[in-house]
Amino acid sequence: MNIVAAARRVLNNLGFWLTALGQEAMDLSLRTHADFRTRIVESPGTTLDDAALDALVTDLRAVAGKTLPAGDLTYGIFSGEREALARAIVTLVSDEASGRPIAFNALAVMQVERDGETQQVIHLGLVMVDPDARGKGLSGVLYGLTTLLLFIRDGLRPKWISNVTQVPAVAGMVCETFSDVFPSPLPQARRSFAHLELARGIVRAHRAVFGVGGEAGFDEERFVITNAYTGGSDALKKTFDDAPRHRDEIYNGFCARELDYARGDDLLQLGRIDLAAARRYVLRELPSGSLPALLATSAVLALQRLVLPLVHWFDDRRTFGTLRSRLPSGERLP
Repeated sequence: MNIVAAARRVLNNLGFWLTALGQEAMDLSLRTHADFRTRIVESPGTTLDDAALDALVTDLRAVAGKTLPAGDLTYGIFSGEREALARAIVTLVSDEASGRPIAFNALAVMQVERDGETQQVIHLGLVMVDPDARGKGLSGVLYGLTTLLLFIRDGLRPKWISNVTQVPAVAGMVCETFSDVFPSPLPQARRSFAHLELARGIVRAHRAVFGVGGEAGFDEERFVITNAYTGGSDALKKTFDDAPRHRDEIYNGFCARELDYARGDDLLQLGRIDLAAARRYVLRELPSGSLPALLATSAVLALQRLVLPLVHWFDDRRTFGTLRSRLPSGERLP
């Protein structure tokens, strides 16, 4: 009976995985906990139709409403605007039985100038968890799973990540998970010129991604955004007493020293996900129940890198530059 049930599950999912192989943007649904299901949607503003996009934004607002009953968020994904959602990667965790959304993370992909070239930076984005679902081990999935899958899909190439926070628990998790993180209280932390270039570019051109107003300042020595809660993220401002603590006191003390909570300061952290960071994440942060789903998804993403070039080669309905088997309408290559 178990064999029959397993075969039925494989057949039910076969169409989904075959469809995923032909997609450039991720839209995956994984069981990452015993009772929860996690959906990862890349660029929903460009890949979802109106009804599906409205349903997704409604789920995000529902979680936010449980998390911030006294305030509204007005920037980024909560606006419902396709432009903002086009550069987002949404990780939504729902109760498997009822379908009720209980947590999400909204990553953002930023294009930042560095050394005269455009560098992609993955902003870790806003994380919210329904208070009734806290303490269920969701942080590992919300903060790192999507970033890890992007790293795997892009051929294990190191990728820059950014994070804006005043929460010691989050700042410490970033320091312990990713590589070359600055600012950090750890003795090996160093501010490189690459860090500085990217930070300047982010503050100059991407404040709207994390709801920071134009009047906010930026301390380039400490990577601290001053007066950060004036650009739509006002409801997220916390006192130090209200900000969740990290288990290691070094991060709590670091945030208390560096940030003026009355004014509303944030750390702007920059780091990288590479093989070392991926290993740390899998060993320390990833829930054990998520590993089978991660392995299966990673295999599909790796296979996708082999299949997509063939799909592009034989598809004459869209333009792919020189990657083309033939031109449409009988045209010939010059």
